[in-house]
Amino acid sequence: MFKALISPIQLWLLNHNQCVGCGMPLSKGLERKKKSGETLIICRCGRGYVKLNSGKYRRARVSEMIDGE
Repeated sequence: MFKALISPIQLWLLNHNQCVGCGMPLSKGLERKKKSGETLIICRCGRGYVKLNSGKYRRARVSEMIDGE
């Protein structure tokens, strides 16, 4: 039930290019690496996102976070 309440809020935040954890705009995050036109963004709260070629963001996978270090 908890996930059913949180998921729509997280989707709304990602659609507005904001972190799902702290709400900070992802454009202010740290850029870590570039790969095939995609950029790894690290938010100040530590969550990782991938900026796609289309300008949209998605959550980074664990393997993408490890490769970025």
